[in-house]
Amino acid sequence: MIVQACINGARPSDFHPHIPLTAGAMARDAAASVAAGAAELHLHPRGAEGRESLAAVDETVCAIRRVCPGTLVGVSTGAWIEGDRERTREAIRQWRVLPDYASVNLSEDDAPAIMQLLRDRGVGIEVGLASVADAERYISLEDHQRVFRVLIELDHEQDWQRARAVQDGILEVLERGGVTRPILLHGFDATVWPFVELARQRRFSTRVGLEDGKHLPDGTTACGNAALVAAAVDIFRGRSN
Repeated sequence: MIVQACINGARPSDFHPHIPLTAGAMARDAAASVAAGAAELHLHPRGAEGRESLAAVDETVCAIRRVCPGTLVGVSTGAWIEGDRERTREAIRQWRVLPDYASVNLSEDDAPAIMQLLRDRGVGIEVGLASVADAERYISLEDHQRVFRVLIELDHEQDWQRARAVQDGILEVLERGGVTRPILLHGFDATVWPFVELARQRRFSTRVGLEDGKHLPDGTTACGNAALVAAAVDIFRGRSN
């Protein structure tokens, strides 16, 4: 069970006054998040004008490793980042400073090829499942056990009961498929904290940060990523009210 810090995601600059959108800002937030108890980091490197960019992975991962030596660093490979299958593949081939792992969304057409490319490059795979259909596709892959972790991410469902039902359905598929990889469970906006608590109960890992939401468990706006991480760590340690 670990708390991963997801420090920016695809959020725009006006989502929060302290969302980190440059390599330097991400490094500062990464250090603060680790100090607050994050065991790992997940980030979306940004290039010119704060736009997401797979070409910015080298600079960003290098900056974070300088301030967080020994901490596992992961990045997104979302198809929307480059907006083109071949540009996505070529950007990954060009990485010179490799992240420890990269997230791959099973809802995306090119996911199997991206997973194989990451394996060829020696990068771990955090496979993202957002639906029962994603889970079915995942267990159908011949090498589905060759992943670093399974990420259950319910970004689009804001009703807690419906989100919980989707999560239960995904877990049923994984059990049927004999999946033995570690699981990280997280929500988005309204479901962030219910899923952190559920992860604690199920002894799964979780993640929090400005990618997933900006509010603390009491509904107030967090001052930044470190405060969100500290709140999740408190829940995992049984110190929440």
